[in-house]
Amino acid sequence: MSYTIKLAVTLGIVCIIAAFALGGVYEITKGRIAFERERVMKEALQNVLPRAKNIIQTTTPEGKVYFRGFAAEDTSAAPVGYAILAYGKGYSSTIQALVGVEKSGEITGIQILFQQETPGLGAKAEEVLYGETDSWFQRQFKGASGLEVAVDKDGGKIQSITGATITSRAVANSIKSEMEWLKKEGLILSESDRLY
Repeated sequence: MSYTIKLAVTLGIVCIIAAFALGGVYEITKGRIAFERERVMKEALQNVLPRAKNIIQTTTPEGKVYFRGFAAEDTSAAPVGYAILAYGKGYSSTIQALVGVEKSGEITGIQILFQQETPGLGAKAEEVLYGETDSWFQRQFKGASGLEVAVDKDGGKIQSITGATITSRAVANSIKSEMEWLKKEGLILSESDRLY
């Protein structure tokens, strides 16, 4: 056997062993990963819908997923609010945020669940300043209504992250889009409905 063939066979065997090892590690950890994802989502739902004692996941016939929050375990009463996932294309990743909205159309909170933006710039969307307990950027959305959900450079009330306007816009625009969907479905009031 020539040296090249021996090298190719050896490399092939190493690749097969590595593939099986990687598959084994995935099988061992997949349950733990799923459990951890579920735990993080439950915490996030409680953060964005603080008045809800019971949160039910709902899927529309088109496959759109949102969450209904109820004030008690009994789900026969009207929901106190809704939560929905918002996806926005940032500078270097698709940012996934969970937004909670009361029936009045007022945001009760947001939480960024996933982002891979530039450290020191876009990643500041999750930054918690010293002595504070939550992100200054995400806190700005609390209490905002549909028309106010835009960055300051676009006439809204959300202060952009310095040097990361793309990230700031991605979060704001994706949340505004999901709020528009909730309004269109009649789940939350629009600005014109609240005026009367």
